[in-house]
Amino acid sequence: MEGTTPLTVRYFAGARAAVGRAEEAIPAGRSLDDLTAELTQRHGDRLAAVLRVASFLVNGVTCHDRQAPLPAGATIDVLPPFAGG
Repeated sequence: MEGTTPLTVRYFAGARAAVGRAEEAIPAGRSLDDLTAELTQRHGDRLAAVLRVASFLVNGVTCHDRQAPLPAGATIDVLPPFAGG
């Protein structure tokens, strides 16, 4: 989508380890389900395992509708479960 501000995907903890970087830009125009499918294709099974149990924040707010279009320019935080108490 030419001219559309990309999404920024930020990885934390195990997601960062699986991807090997803290963040990346992804073209806008997709839902969270579409995004996780694309990230799995890009980064493989190790990230896929993390994504299955991760929580996602869209611009700092928990995402409850995984089919809703993500707003252009949004920041998506991938938060795997954290150990500890």
